[in-house]
Amino acid sequence: MSLLNYSYPLNESWTTKEIVDVVNYYSFIEKAYEKGIKQQDLILAYNRFKQIVPSKSEEKQLDREFEKQSGYVPYRVIKYAKDQNATDLVKMK
Repeated sequence: MSLLNYSYPLNESWTTKEIVDVVNYYSFIEKAYEKGIKQQDLILAYNRFKQIVPSKSEEKQLDREFEKQSGYVPYRVIKYAKDQNATDLVKMK
């Protein structure tokens, strides 16, 4: 397990619940790289993330910020996960 030495990209206008859900989504991205996560769990978290961040440009901005901080690429994880079955483990190389 990695030590968190970076911060998650957040928007000050989000509610506490939205912040928790976005942090949960980005933690699932980390898990996809570090040990794997169920496709279904990841897609559910992504769908919730998209409810909070419906704008594609804002999503890209947040993802770039997260990638810069962590080295993990959310776009690649989600693209890969969408091609998997709900019961599959999403594990990035």
